[in-house]
Amino acid sequence: MNSYLTSTIKQFEYYKSLGDKTMAQLSFDDLKKEFAQDSNSIAIIVKHLVGNMLSRWTNFLTEDGEKEWRHRDEEFIANFDSKEALLTAWNQGWSCLFEAITPLNVSDLENIIYIRHQGHSVTEAINRQMMHYAYHVGQIVFIGKLIKGEHWESLSIPKGQSKVYNKDKFQHDKKRKHFTDDL
Repeated sequence: MNSYLTSTIKQFEYYKSLGDKTMAQLSFDDLKKEFAQDSNSIAIIVKHLVGNMLSRWTNFLTEDGEKEWRHRDEEFIANFDSKEALLTAWNQGWSCLFEAITPLNVSDLENIIYIRHQGHSVTEAINRQMMHYAYHVGQIVFIGKLIKGEHWESLSIPKGQSKVYNKDKFQHDKKRKHFTDDL
């Protein structure tokens, strides 16, 4: 596997971990919280991401990424009956993604696949989805942080702690491993 594919998998794992760590801090009621009419709760964002992942990554190389069985508009109506059901769906979506990209090799990257009848190289399709998922995971983290307020457990360098963090990092030798290896 080339460095692009290895990096891609690690980046997707990183974004999944941000969502995992956010949702671990929240109750089921928190996950369903909407801040304004027609805004999206974390539960709705998760439902949308899962619908997108299952559609895009099922038979990724051989079928259009917008499946006939996908009902995108229904993704914006949360109907999870428990936090466990939400997390099961979340993990199902990510599993579908990882099962699709893990076997890829460098010769697959320039193949053309379709999303809504628009051609994309496999590389373009992966990048498109990574940016889409990063956008929505950022929303999940932001909403989680709003809900938790002062009880939020930072997922990165806590506010006001950059100097301490950097001092610790620069005391050690440079590491040749990826930043996600410690997740």
